[in-house]
Amino acid sequence: MTALRRALRLRSARISLGLLLLVLLIGIFGGWLAPQDPLAQNTAGILQGPGSAHWLGTDYLGRDVFSRLIDGTGRSLFGALEAVGVGMVLGIPAGLASVVFGRAVEWVSLRFVDALMTLPFIIFAVAVTGILGNGPNQAMLTIGVLISAFFYRITRAATLGLTSAQYVEMAELLGASRSRVIRVHIWNKVLPTVAVTTANSLAAALLAVSSLTFLGIGVQPPVSTWGGMLAGDLNFLSQRPWAPLVPSLAIVLTVAACNALADAIRDTTGVGSDLVPEAAR
Repeated sequence: MTALRRALRLRSARISLGLLLLVLLIGIFGGWLAPQDPLAQNTAGILQGPGSAHWLGTDYLGRDVFSRLIDGTGRSLFGALEAVGVGMVLGIPAGLASVVFGRAVEWVSLRFVDALMTLPFIIFAVAVTGILGNGPNQAMLTIGVLISAFFYRITRAATLGLTSAQYVEMAELLGASRSRVIRVHIWNKVLPTVAVTTANSLAAALLAVSSLTFLGIGVQPPVSTWGGMLAGDLNFLSQRPWAPLVPSLAIVLTVAACNALADAIRDTTGVGSDLVPEAAR
């Protein structure tokens, strides 16, 4: 929270956080905010342009695009949050443990993470959903497992620089347990780096979720998502050439806000997440 308060001194951070909070509110209350039923079809009014009845027009089944955009915000955003949550739960404790609990834990975890980082993303996602079933939770689990390698390397690199610090060595000499050293003397220093990584990972996860739903993996039609709307619009570019701009703009603005917030936290705390993966190799 201290890192976020420092970042909010920057105008870019305030704008980015405000945009993300707006997207979050739309995601939570999208079902109530949508002016029309996002699943209601009207074959007599397909591929209409923007108007008073349909602010962003209608799609190839006559469904209201604005309502579908609002309704799909929650699935796209919370899917990305779920993936990042899985990555944090798997990656952060493992990164700390690889430094604190000896060479055996370090060797095993490094080999596992190296193997994860060699996996092709799309092929791995298709394979996992093929085994576990094509559903949103399975797809988010796949993304989260791959993101966990990034959290692992970032956390490990940040922790490596702290284990030899004098105050950590003094705490160990005074008899502090490993759990207390991690909780009191290491975690608070690692937290700003984790915050930057989380914001960047949220942007990456949102792009991954949109890519998977674009390919039909995860959330299935006719339920709306940003990636699913893009996939449907591409088949009717000759009738509605501007249609893909609507979900694309939502994705781009949200991703840009996440990255801008990460940059603000990094600038105000002095951490350099873009250099950390190199130090962890």
